[in-house]
Amino acid sequence: MDWLEFESKAYSNGFCNVCGVDEAGRGPLAGPVCAAAVILPKGLIIEGVNDSKKLTEKKREKIFDVIKEQAVSYGIGWASVEEIEEINILNAAMLAMKRAVENLSVTADFAYIDGNKTPPIDIPCEAVVKGDARSMSIAAASILAKVSRDRLMYEYAEKYPEYGFDKHKGYGTKLHNEKILEFGAAPIHRKSFLKKLYAKNNK
Repeated sequence: MDWLEFESKAYSNGFCNVCGVDEAGRGPLAGPVCAAAVILPKGLIIEGVNDSKKLTEKKREKIFDVIKEQAVSYGIGWASVEEIEEINILNAAMLAMKRAVENLSVTADFAYIDGNKTPPIDIPCEAVVKGDARSMSIAAASILAKVSRDRLMYEYAEKYPEYGFDKHKGYGTKLHNEKILEFGAAPIHRKSFLKKLYAKNNK
């Protein structure tokens, strides 16, 4: 598989600073959604980079530092729980991606976005379905987004120890659901995401 197929296409079309963009945290019941944008040096393949979901947490943490060191530039963007509730999770994910691109220290002139929808950014971009398993820069972004969000959830685990955020990172596991029903929602829970859980347990 050619990890640089998409980046090479953009370079051949005259673009210079090509970034990959991905997000982490659309599905969880708690916490913000995080996105990352990464511009890698032309032709660089970082050994071990893959879709963040296919890597162990230990490998993601190790590659996280390598990506930051070797990237031309990277940006992290967030959308808060309040924004998720106000504009819905899809729009919040797009907002986080937009912020990630805007937070690049080197301005990108083209972006490849993981998924089938592009955020409202001021540069040409293209959506790539399963891009985190097809593009080196998108895969790198997926790792930065996932690790950044996981680290925040560890901080929340200390602030709200009763929920076990360090174990499930806010996803709707059996343990997490049980803790929500036992203790109620914390300030970082996405209340609209809990409706099904409450409805199911009020039957």
